[in-house]
Amino acid sequence: MKKTYPLIVEGKNADRLLDALKHDIRKYFKRCRAIELPPEVDYWDFDCAVGADAASAAAVHPSNVLTQVDVLAKEGLASVYVMVEAKHGVRSFVQREQQAEDQSNHDEPKQS
Repeated sequence: MKKTYPLIVEGKNADRLLDALKHDIRKYFKRCRAIELPPEVDYWDFDCAVGADAASAAAVHPSNVLTQVDVLAKEGLASVYVMVEAKHGVRSFVQREQQAEDQSNHDEPKQS
């Protein structure tokens, strides 16, 4: 989804426009997460960017998209550009054996 949302429209309440924008973004995330995952994929990940326009949009973590939209709305911009693209996410696992050994060495009581 690549879309420019107007924040100021004559005859419409700015707060309602902001709420509608947030609802649309949440709906897009929910719709993407509902798509069945391919067998080799663990979860849906997202590339997100938010800015005043497409050229000035900065990369944002998916959990901070709505927060960044709020920040830009408080600056008084006339519109906000939001880019959210779904991609495959594969979990990477950390070696826990070494961590368990390090933890057990610290837990042993000292003998005097």
